[in-house]
Amino acid sequence: MGEKQRKLLVLYASQTGNALDAAERIGREAERRGCPASIASTDEFDPSSLPHEESVVFVVSTTGQGDSPDSFKEFWRFLLQRNLGNSWLQRLRFAVFGLGDSGYQKYNFVAKKLDKRLLDLGATTIVEKGLGDDQHPSGYEATLDPWMLSLWSMLYKINPKYFPKGPDVMIPHDELTDQPKYRILYHKQETLESELMAESADMIERARGMSPGKLSKDKTKPDCFLKMTKNEVLTKAGSTKDVRHFEFQFVSSSIKYEVGDVVELLPSQDSSAIDAFIKRCHLDPESFITVCPRETENNGSCGEVITHVPIKLKTFVELTMDVTSASPRRYFFEVMSFYTTDEREKERLQYFASAEGRDDLYNYNQKERKSVLEVLVDFPSVQMPFEWLVQLVPSLKPRAFSISSSPLAHPAQVHLTVSVVSWTRYKRTLKGLCSTWLASLTPEQEINIPVWFGKGSLPAPPQSLPLILVGPGTGCAPFRGFIAERAVQAETSPIAPVMFFFGCRNKDTDFLYRDFWESHAREGGMLSEVKGGGFYTAFSRDQPKKVYVQHKIREMRKKVWDLLCDGAALYVAGSSTKMPCDVMSALEEIVMEETGGSKEMASRWLKALEKAGRYNVEAWS
Repeated sequence: MGEKQRKLLVLYASQTGNALDAAERIGREAERRGCPASIASTDEFDPSSLPHEESVVFVVSTTGQGDSPDSFKEFWRFLLQRNLGNSWLQRLRFAVFGLGDSGYQKYNFVAKKLDKRLLDLGATTIVEKGLGDDQHPSGYEATLDPWMLSLWSMLYKINPKYFPKGPDVMIPHDELTDQPKYRILYHKQETLESELMAESADMIERARGMSPGKLSKDKTKPDCFLKMTKNEVLTKAGSTKDVRHFEFQFVSSSIKYEVGDVVELLPSQDSSAIDAFIKRCHLDPESFITVCPRETENNGSCGEVITHVPIKLKTFVELTMDVTSASPRRYFFEVMSFYTTDEREKERLQYFASAEGRDDLYNYNQKERKSVLEVLVDFPSVQMPFEWLVQLVPSLKPRAFSISSSPLAHPAQVHLTVSVVSWTRYKRTLKGLCSTWLASLTPEQEINIPVWFGKGSLPAPPQSLPLILVGPGTGCAPFRGFIAERAVQAETSPIAPVMFFFGCRNKDTDFLYRDFWESHAREGGMLSEVKGGGFYTAFSRDQPKKVYVQHKIREMRKKVWDLLCDGAALYVAGSSTKMPCDVMSALEEIVMEETGGSKEMASRWLKALEKAGRYNVEAWS
């Protein structure tokens, strides 16, 4: 009897869904070549069973400042155990594909460290690690496509049993071989009187608990609800930006938070766009549904999911499916091609889904930021079953913001500093879903906003710790909370000095919270020279030569160095991928100058600071 068919395991760690998409694509492409594949998240897989696997493909994303996705943290902790030894994985062959953004300093950091650790544990690489880059015109797929071809040919060389007909023979595309992973059960309305009685927190938990898009197990039920009490424009007439100061109060229950924390808000989608999507897809908005995984079909029930109370289809779409702001993935176009009745549309969709059409698809879809609704309107003959739409429409994700208040200074309140995002692409004006929605709200509407609180990468500092804060633009948000908190603490006990570097384009139009900073920079304030601190501003466009925060840091090099020697912690925040690197370079120069050491030494010195929790960066794109 011959050797049995080989199987491929694909493990992924995803924060926003891209790594899951890439993992599913690798699985699909393997199966099309005749190799069965199973896919699992790293938090659903027992790492102690890795030595018993033969071939594993890891797909891991790196978020922001080199952080790993939440679903990877336990898995990684297990791999770091000292007692595992360098032959623990000697039977394992592996390949790593990373998703990152080369605009950040720690580009694909998680993939690189995983690759190295697996080698240290004795595993063998099937193919050199692939590093997908968000900055590439075609995104991570530009690297994934050729990387997969190498993976198939190397697996075939290792053992032809992976692909009995060879790595290039694919199942013909005449029929859709894939089944949707979820099925929809429709329920009779008269049995569902309780639907109208449900609290909105339970409703959100129900909808998001059923949604295939949920990546984090604890993100279904909101921590609480907030109600807006203030919506104030901070920028002045003539500014190129619209930055708002929002204030909220807790509805019914409140949550304890610290300065430096983040809050995630679930935005509401435009109701007319939701209606247009439902109409375009010929769905019944009033029908009641439950969504459950298809695997459970054999036992005739929805397995665990049957505990979900049915929900109105329109409510499910509103709370879980991003039909108005997120662009669909490549696989969406492939599945659409099987549900079109128009030959020309079919050809175009098949071309978009092919390797040859990848760049044209990018230009049509991601570059123009087409929404799911716009794509469906562009291909009018497509009638995709709701099961596929539930699986393939990007999930509606909460948007995270740094909190700009202090629970000490602003009890029972949460403040946010938000730039209202809008830009023009090919004569179309595009708007950020959450910021635009928030800007449109007024306190009188009394809308309850579902929120989740969490830790960002800026830990709350003890009052005895001297601080050097760098926060240009909306990066000043968390530091408004830091300063307000210290001002309250100073009333009863001594506090350490604070230096704050702020930057924006123009002093007259973009100087966010000007009165607040300036009052604290005056005699005896938190940022006053008397208290050992200082407030330094860089207005980049107010003179012919642009001046940024890093220039101001260099100007104040002596004071910065002295404060660092006194044990100060550095905090850097801002909406730019480049700014943290420029600040790091300015600090390296100061360390070199003051110590007489080399660039490498200065870099090591700052890395040690980071390791000790005294160099914290939060950047968002």
